[in-house]
Amino acid sequence: MGNVADHSGNGGLTHFDKSGHAHMVDVAGKGATHRVAIAQGHIGMQASTLALIASGSAKKGDVLGIARIAGIQAAKKTSDLIPLCHPLALTRVAVDFALSDAGSEPRVTCTATVETVGPTGVEMEALCAASTALLTVYDMCKAVDRGMTVHSLRLLEKHGGKSGSFTAPA
Repeated sequence: MGNVADHSGNGGLTHFDKSGHAHMVDVAGKGATHRVAIAQGHIGMQASTLALIASGSAKKGDVLGIARIAGIQAAKKTSDLIPLCHPLALTRVAVDFALSDAGSEPRVTCTATVETVGPTGVEMEALCAASTALLTVYDMCKAVDRGMTVHSLRLLEKHGGKSGSFTAPA
């Protein structure tokens, strides 16, 4: 979640107390700031599967439309999935896709942007949105391509809060 000063005595792992027990980080004393996180991942597939997605003619319907809704829903439900995440009032969730048949692997790239105004960051919400959207692409297309591979899920950027900004190396 956020980058909180380490008071745990556990080398910076803020989700453990001094005794080594897992706990939810106390953010009550932190000020509310505008927080943004952007996460991205890819799902590689056969060229014919990518063509099916691009044409919108998959048997189960609009693959990317359903995956977008799934990603948004996942961002909103992150605290139900990741045990020590705080429930957050999200102000924006955007899930976008790019299709590419260039290079060695045809793929769909998902980029999820999540925002809030609050005392803790939205990195986990962005990562949950991107991963769930990609898993939904898999689910929607598994009948024609069980060899799809979800990979390269990572945080690209985060802004706001005491620790400031982070941008992943290219």
